[in-house]
Amino acid sequence: MANGDENNTKKLHIVMFPWLAFGHIIPFLELSKFIARKGHKISFISTPRNIDRLPKIPSEFSNSITFVKIPLAKVDGLPKDAEATMDITSEEIIYLKKAMDGMENEVTNFLENNCPDWIIQDFAQYWLAPISTRLGISRIFYSIINAWFLSFLGSFENMINTNNCTSPPKLEDFLVPPRWIPFETKAAYRLHEARWMVESSQKNVSGVSDMYRNGVTIEGADAIIIRHCHEFEGQWLKLLEDLHHMPVLPTGLMPPIVETSSDEKNEFWISIKEWLDEKPKGSVVYVALGSEVTVGQSEINELASGLELSWSPFFWVLRKPSGSRNKDPIELPDGFEERTKGRGIVWKSWVPQLKILSHESIGGFLTHCGWSSIIEGLMFGHSLIMLPFLVDQGLNARIIEDKGVGIEVPRNEEDGSYTSNSVANSVKLAMVNNDGKLIREKAKELSSIFSNKELHDKYIENLINFLEDYKKNQ
Repeated sequence: MANGDENNTKKLHIVMFPWLAFGHIIPFLELSKFIARKGHKISFISTPRNIDRLPKIPSEFSNSITFVKIPLAKVDGLPKDAEATMDITSEEIIYLKKAMDGMENEVTNFLENNCPDWIIQDFAQYWLAPISTRLGISRIFYSIINAWFLSFLGSFENMINTNNCTSPPKLEDFLVPPRWIPFETKAAYRLHEARWMVESSQKNVSGVSDMYRNGVTIEGADAIIIRHCHEFEGQWLKLLEDLHHMPVLPTGLMPPIVETSSDEKNEFWISIKEWLDEKPKGSVVYVALGSEVTVGQSEINELASGLELSWSPFFWVLRKPSGSRNKDPIELPDGFEERTKGRGIVWKSWVPQLKILSHESIGGFLTHCGWSSIIEGLMFGHSLIMLPFLVDQGLNARIIEDKGVGIEVPRNEEDGSYTSNSVANSVKLAMVNNDGKLIREKAKELSSIFSNKELHDKYIENLINFLEDYKKNQ
């Protein structure tokens, strides 16, 4: 009997190994905390500089989460000290993937010496599957991006074949929903976005394509976990299971918690809050295009002029993209800040985004449509004004607009350019116009799903049960 109890309470050792982008590292760390709270041991692998830059974790995890620093290989083309996508330009990311491949020997040594039960990995480390198989370690692919993006890529065979096939994917393949999607959907790329997809299916300096990495990783996995839920566009989860013939376990949306204590005395937050407090409820549009999107000068000019023309109060976080080694300051149109003084703020350093979004004067969110940003905006019931740039963002914008909780800023199909009028009209529609009333109402309704911590915690419970039961039954 004692033995049975012991088996039931066996604590797992789980290795977490995210891709070298903080948009991936942070969700992996959040998931680590959930699993560690259940008494399991986590070894979190990343590079020394990335681990040093992580937010300090609470002392309750001091015995359960161990950070494992493994240095990057030196690679020509990768700037010195660059260890994450935030340190480099988008053109240099291929060298970061090549450098990450050079971690293979040290990661293998760590796995051989520690014999973990599970490894939860990202898309890039396609070389992990044979190593884990040899060592008898079970594998999970964790997609921090949602289920429609992964479904859009098709089966893992489809992804793997892009590396070797004689007829690689063409632009037009991405402009319509793929043939394997059995239901009506608006999920498709625009011409200016499809070029990125074609590029990701071509071999780069690392010797393989991004699609190939993804496909081989999924092929070698025992299950897929994904930041999604059945209550929002759940049919994509079923499609993923059908495409890959393996368990697909949603983690829920993992809505972040608004920290109340740490920022209260923060001088930045105090001045931001004072400004927001003076604005009418639901009147301010919050503008933030993520930390890694490169926005050209003409795009900044059009966005600024559009905000000015909209007459809406705005709080615009305008920082140079991380990795930008351009020393020139970001220029706003002449006289823009004087003309919008009092009505708008352009903030050029870090902000507590969640705290701003949770403020009652915020009514809309002009976003690049990263999945985390969408979750944060809809948690608080804000209508979304969408300006997608790359990866999954275009698909996200199509689905969110189709759900009736956001407006996509109209753009030129060929080059992706937009005008100040298209920005102004989209902001007015989402924020004040009668025609947008339904969008605002639907966004508020959806917050009951996106902010439901109890609902999303249940998904994590189910995932942890799966991890425990899978190992018990082996």
